[in-house]
Amino acid sequence: MFAEAIEQILQDLCTPAAVRAIEAGASPAPLWHAVESAGFLELLASEADGGAQLPLADLFPILCNFGRYTVPLPLAQSIAARALAPAHMLPAGMITLAAALRREADGSLCCPLIPCGVIADFVLARDDAALLLLPGALAQRSASGVRGSLTATLTWCDDSGATRIPGDGAALTAFAAAAHAALLSGAITRVFEMTLQHCKDRVQFGKSLGKFQAVQHQLSVMAEHTAAASIAAAAAFHTEDRTPTFLRAAMAKSRTSEAAVLVAATAHALHGAIGVTEEYDLQLLTRRLHEWRMTHGSEAHWNLLIGQHVLANDLSLVELVCSA
Repeated sequence: MFAEAIEQILQDLCTPAAVRAIEAGASPAPLWHAVESAGFLELLASEADGGAQLPLADLFPILCNFGRYTVPLPLAQSIAARALAPAHMLPAGMITLAAALRREADGSLCCPLIPCGVIADFVLARDDAALLLLPGALAQRSASGVRGSLTATLTWCDDSGATRIPGDGAALTAFAAAAHAALLSGAITRVFEMTLQHCKDRVQFGKSLGKFQAVQHQLSVMAEHTAAASIAAAAAFHTEDRTPTFLRAAMAKSRTSEAAVLVAATAHALHGAIGVTEEYDLQLLTRRLHEWRMTHGSEAHWNLLIGQHVLANDLSLVELVCSA
C-alpha cells in the first residue's frame, strides 16, 4: 500500500526532467513537501511518535522505488533517521546520513562525501557509539565536482551547533549500508529492464539485438547479477529489529556494489552510443550506480569487514550463512 502510494508521487514529481532540474540547481521543495506532507517520512517512527511503525521488510520495496526513480533527495536517509533517533529530537527538513565524522586538531568537524550533502538541511553522523546531529546551514559545503552529483563534503568550524542524540552509532552504519543496497537494487533492476527492452526493440542486420547469441549471453549474466543484488538487498531488511543487522547489511552492500559495476558496463555496451547521451535516461541511472556503489563503502570495504567478522568469531562458511 505504502509502496504504491509513494510510487504515484514519484511518477508525478520525480520524472527524469525533474531529476535533471534538481541536479542543475532547481529547488527540490515540490518533491520533498509532497512526500513529507503525506507522512511518508514517518514510516518507521513509532506509533507513539505519530509514525506507521512499518516493519523493515515492508520498507524495502519503497527504497527500491527511490532507486528506480533516481530520487535526488535524501528520502531514504530521512526515513532511516526516524528509526535511529527519537522522532521528537529530529527537526523538520532533509536529513542525510554521514559515512564518517572526523574531529580535526583545530576543533573543526568534517563529514566527507555525504550523499545529498549539497542540499541536505541536517547531517546525522556517528560519533563513536553515539549520534550527532549537525545543521547544514552552519557548514561549509564542498561539492564533489562530479557532474550532476549532489554529494558534498561538509565542514563545521566547531561542534557548538551540534546536538548529541541518544542512539546507537553502529546501527547508523548498518542502516546506511542497507538503505543504499536497496537503492542500488532498484536502480540495477531498472537498468536491466531498459537494456532488455532496448535489445528487443533495436534491429540490426534484419533482426533484434536480443536474437544474437552474444547479446543473449550478456543479458543472462546481467539478469543473474540483478537477481542476486535484489535477493541480497532484501535479506538485509528481513528482521524483526528496528534496524538492519550488521552482517546482513554488509553482505547486501557488498553484493549490490559488486553488481552495479557489471550491470552499468553491460548496459552501456549493449545500448551503444545512445546510452551515454545526455538526452537518454540511462545515464541518470548508471551515474547513480557508480555513486551509490562508493557511498558508505564499496564492496572492497564491506568484504574486509565481513572477513574480519568471520575471523573474530571463528565462523565456518555454513555458520556464516546461518548467522546472516
